Amino acid sequence: MPSSTPPLDPRPIRIGSLFSGYGGLDLAVEHATGGETVWFSELNDPVARVFTHHWPDAPNIGDITAVNWSEVTPVDVLCGGFPCRDVSKQAGLAPGTRSGLWSHMTEAIDVLQSRLVVIENVRGLLSARAIHATTQGATDDERNRATPGDLQPAT
Repeated sequence: MPSSTPPLDPRPIRIGSLFSGYGGLDLAVEHATGGETVWFSELNDPVARVFTHHWPDAPNIGDITAVNWSEVTPVDVLCGGFPCRDVSKQAGLAPGTRSGLWSHMTEAIDVLQSRLVVIENVRGLLSARAIHATTQGATDDERNRATPGDLQPAT
C-alpha cells in the first residue's frame, strides 16, 4: 500500500538571524526547530565576534539597511529582535528611530518569503504603528502596510 506521507527533507532547517546580538534568540530557534543558523546580521563588532565564535560557518551579512535581500541565501526561518527602545517609549516604529529598523526587517520578510518568522520584542510592539521602508515617494500613511500587531503571535 503506497504511503501518503511526503518524503522528509534531509536538509536541516535553515535559519537567518537579524539583529543577532550574542545569539540567544538563535539558540532558542535552533532548539525549537532542529535547524541551523546559516547567516546573521550584526553591526556591533565585539558582539559579532562572539556570534562568529559560536557559529563559525555563518557569515555576517552586515548592515540590515544596506542588504540586497535578493542576493541573500533564502532561509526557512527568519528571526530577529530589532531595537525596542522607541517602542517602549511609545515613539513607535517611525523612520529615524532605532525601532524604525523594523521596516528593514519587513523588507527581508517580503523578499525572502521564509516559512516562519520569529520576532522577539516588547509587548507594545503589537500596537505600534509601522512604516514600510521600500515604497518610494509615498507618505508615511501610504507606507504603513502592516504593523507587527497584524502578525500572528506565537502561542
